[in-house]
Amino acid sequence: MPSKTAAGQENAAAANESPDAAQSDVAKDKPNEASSEEQSKSAAEEKQPAKTSDPKADGDAAKMKSGNDQTGTAATDSKESQPKESQPEKAEPDTPTEETPAPEPGPDPEWKAKGVWTLPPTDGPAAIDFSLVGEYLGELESSDNNQKDGDSAAKNRRLGVQIRNLGKGEFEARAYSGGLPGQELFEDEKPMLLFGRRSGSTLVLSGGPWAMFAGAEECKIIDETGTTLAKLPRVERSSPTLGATPPEGAMVLFDGTDTNAFAHARMTEDKLLAQGANINFMLNDFDLHLEFRIPHMPAQREQKRGNSGVYLQGRYECQVLDSFGDAKVFNGLGALYRHKAPKFNMALPPLVWQTYDIHFTAARFAADGSKIRNARISSWVNGVKVQDDEELPGPTGHGKPESPTLLPTLIQDHGDPVRFRNIWVIDRGLSGGIEFPQMADTK
Repeated sequence: MPSKTAAGQENAAAANESPDAAQSDVAKDKPNEASSEEQSKSAAEEKQPAKTSDPKADGDAAKMKSGNDQTGTAATDSKESQPKESQPEKAEPDTPTEETPAPEPGPDPEWKAKGVWTLPPTDGPAAIDFSLVGEYLGELESSDNNQKDGDSAAKNRRLGVQIRNLGKGEFEARAYSGGLPGQELFEDEKPMLLFGRRSGSTLVLSGGPWAMFAGAEECKIIDETGTTLAKLPRVERSSPTLGATPPEGAMVLFDGTDTNAFAHARMTEDKLLAQGANINFMLNDFDLHLEFRIPHMPAQREQKRGNSGVYLQGRYECQVLDSFGDAKVFNGLGALYRHKAPKFNMALPPLVWQTYDIHFTAARFAADGSKIRNARISSWVNGVKVQDDEELPGPTGHGKPESPTLLPTLIQDHGDPVRFRNIWVIDRGLSGGIEFPQMADTK
């Protein structure tokens, strides 16, 4: 793994004299909310085999004297001169020493009180609601009245379903023909929208020609006659670039060791980077990889639901948002904020680690400061290209004005506890010809 570049840090420190201004100007008018230190990574990552003591009763502990004590040589000594018979030490009974296991990480209590979950809820209605959030995928049998005569292909079709929580036991679902967004057979057309409420541990949704009965592991679809058309198992997808190793020539910005590559950054107790950090290095043309985890905020909507972003040179925002199960919204995850919607809504469920891979080419300027070429960007969310060499005629959202002067690239603080890890960058002015994005090693 490439080492961090100390020289780049020193050069950047002088150029980045006012990181506070760059961060605050793009905060989208929402103040920061103070939170306690975030809890540990997900339980699946942090749970270690419990250390168990296996004490045995030592049968020889009480045998303080052996049968071959040397007593014969003391026969000529007088009774007074003989040493008093030493008393065997009282053996301490062996008692099992059980180590207290480390407590399971749980949601941050401060955020929990606000209806924000930084780790999956573990009890109560919130835990049941969260267990129903996710993706389901399988084959749907067409009802006879919907099947065209002689059309054998219409008998079965692939169906993907995304279910998201709207708070207080309410949900909505979108059903996609051909599979889930980003899959090969996915049909990029308007999905079927269904609404429902949870009853016990089962979610009942309606709104189309069917009814859906969803549980934590399966979604059952029934038509108006009561016929079961499909049983869609739950699936859990992950990005093919998740955990990608920085290639030779890349600069590691954050690996959980420290925040030296950032200004005004904060690392949580579980060694994640909190939202709100300026990269110290002035970057021009570059490829950026980062991984992010969005909190579960069921009661919130749109821009108040897990909001952050990556501001390239402080001017162009790549949106970070909990858009899972929502429509392909203009300002959702993968959007160029207030400029262009993503090609696909590639958001995964909240609290799942996701990836952003960004290929950026800066604008070019003449000697008199006039712009002669626009900036361009391609980006991938969870391994799927959502922006394809998009031209940027100017700043997006609350971005700084364009000029020949470089500004820091930053991770936006919009007040929501979004977390980041495995951040690295390829400065194409220093290291060209490196394949991007990099796929994770699946061996």
